[in-house]
Amino acid sequence: MGKILQSLSKTIHLSLALAVLLFIALFFSNGGFDFDRIFWSWLLRYIHVLVGIMWIGLLWYFNFIQIPNMAKIPDEQKPAIGKVIAPAALLWFRWAALATIISGLLLSYVNGYAHEAMTLGITSGGGKNTAIGIGMWLGLIMAYNVWFVIWPNQKKALGIVECDPETKAKSAKIAMLFSRTNTLLSLPMLLSMVAAQNLY
Repeated sequence: MGKILQSLSKTIHLSLALAVLLFIALFFSNGGFDFDRIFWSWLLRYIHVLVGIMWIGLLWYFNFIQIPNMAKIPDEQKPAIGKVIAPAALLWFRWAALATIISGLLLSYVNGYAHEAMTLGITSGGGKNTAIGIGMWLGLIMAYNVWFVIWPNQKKALGIVECDPETKAKSAKIAMLFSRTNTLLSLPMLLSMVAAQNLY
């Protein structure tokens, strides 16, 4: 087991295999599932939650761990963060954001509430559609920030894109402020999503 756990790839493959085995066990213990709207809704929700955990987990890593501790790291060690760790984390961060948005929009479409949610429940009397709609709009704003503000500025701040020192410093500040904006929006977004599933 130690050899498996020392490899991220092997660990993820084993986790996936265990999830598939669990699904098969649940499938047969239940007498099977119909591959209908309920099944596809479940599958999309599972994917949405999975990639959403990756996205928000990395957002919180940046804001609770990396950014506050950068000043404590000696200058000679900072290139390890800027050249190795941050680019890798930002890769997973931005693609998890996109996957979260796509899976969430597909989920809302399959469940038949995409239009009502995107219009904040105005045509359906509010309630659940308003709650999930607020969460969807906050998620869209956050994903926009990731792809069109944070990532372009981080490329300059990390030296992936060449720029002068003044632009680099300004880009780092902009990326940090928009990352903090996403952190600010993350709790209301999660609250509205969970409220829509449990309070209505």
